[in-house]
Amino acid sequence: MVNSGRPAVVLLSGGLDSTTVLAVAQRDGYRCHALSFDYGQRHDVELEAARRVAEAMGVEHHVTARIDLRAFGGSALTSDMAVPKGRSVSDMEVGVPVTYVPARNTIFLSFALALAETAEASDIFIGVNALDYSGYPDCRPEYIAAFESMANLATRAGVEGRTRTQIHAPLMELNKAGIIALGVELGVDYALTHSCYDPAPGGQTCGACDACLLRAKGFAEAGMADPARARLEAT
Repeated sequence: MVNSGRPAVVLLSGGLDSTTVLAVAQRDGYRCHALSFDYGQRHDVELEAARRVAEAMGVEHHVTARIDLRAFGGSALTSDMAVPKGRSVSDMEVGVPVTYVPARNTIFLSFALALAETAEASDIFIGVNALDYSGYPDCRPEYIAAFESMANLATRAGVEGRTRTQIHAPLMELNKAGIIALGVELGVDYALTHSCYDPAPGGQTCGACDACLLRAKGFAEAGMADPARARLEAT
């Protein structure tokens, strides 16, 4: 689906949330520039998922930025630290887990802001969520509001008054089941997506990390089977 409307930058990881956000932006008439990151993550199979999603959804401009957050460490996603498995939902609601990547969303949004300036876009979409999430501090509404304020102080376009950057987080108040229901309504093919933090070399999901458990919970509460499981089982 290609739109001829206003340009927007959409952060696209290849996961369930970001794919739904891309569909929302397209529904709202935006011409989307998708931005993915190869940041040294252990779950880099998500980059192939992002490519699949961008191609299937007709994104005309998809950029993968390469940065190496392994240089800083501090996260199970960018080091040899063990990824937590089998945590309960109540466990996920307490504290910041070791899968948190220091300043990741700040870094990603900064890159998105740079792409937005060069693409002459004033809208950035991100799939953060404050309900079914793993306790990351950079997924909260107050963080998004603060970054938006900073963005309008930090860019040439903002200072010259040519545009006002808006950070859209349309999933912020939805749980995973609600996100899935919205995506299905918009025709999202979730078989293309990937959500596991610790996949096997062939891309098979572990089924026990926070991302896998929250995804499974979402599909169960939405009363649906996860189509990505069928795709993986067929490979």
